[in-house]
Amino acid sequence: MNMYAVPSPGIPGCPPGLEYLTQVGKVQVTLNGAISLIGFESNNKYEVRNVMGQNVFYAVEENDCLSRQCCGPLRSFTIHILDNFGQEIITVTRPLKCMSCFFPCCLQELEVQAPPGNTVGYVIQQWHPFSPKFIVANEHNEPVLKIHGPFCGWSCLPDVDFEILTMDEISKIGKISKQWTGLLREAFTDSDNFGIQFPMDLDVKIKAVMIGACFLIDFMFFESTN
Repeated sequence: MNMYAVPSPGIPGCPPGLEYLTQVGKVQVTLNGAISLIGFESNNKYEVRNVMGQNVFYAVEENDCLSRQCCGPLRSFTIHILDNFGQEIITVTRPLKCMSCFFPCCLQELEVQAPPGNTVGYVIQQWHPFSPKFIVANEHNEPVLKIHGPFCGWSCLPDVDFEILTMDEISKIGKISKQWTGLLREAFTDSDNFGIQFPMDLDVKIKAVMIGACFLIDFMFFESTN
């Protein structure tokens, strides 16, 4: 079976490189982590695959050693998302901010550009003392969707679901799921698996923002637990 998804031809109104996302309602995001017994933090690398396991995109974190070791999962980052030809099609940027459930001034945010230099949306944390809540905004910083997670980002179930909701919070239209990878992998590596589900007809730019939201959720709630 072909391990690489075939890129789609250009589509009017779709940022170049995102054409394939118009055809899918689910992608798998895998963090390729190494054994972390010595506690040395390395740049994150992700693979984005379709439901058939074919590689769609690759994502590589750009960061320096000092930030990784001193700031850990709180660190600012730029993640470059590349297609199967090595062309950068999405850039995800997170500024450095403190992270606390108790102080509204320490809220996380993230900007997604596609292609690089062209902002398509934002992910903005909302203050809540116990539950993860985020606003997904378009390129004009207008809220379009919400993401709600479980109590303190934790669940007693094998998978941890962050629900994608309409702005009125009535309809659930998708989810970002942290999937259980097994006791040894969870305890001794930085390997994480996520599934992202969204409507097939969702604006392709917001689909790209959802991939960025997945990275932010990984850093905020799961990287520190490894």
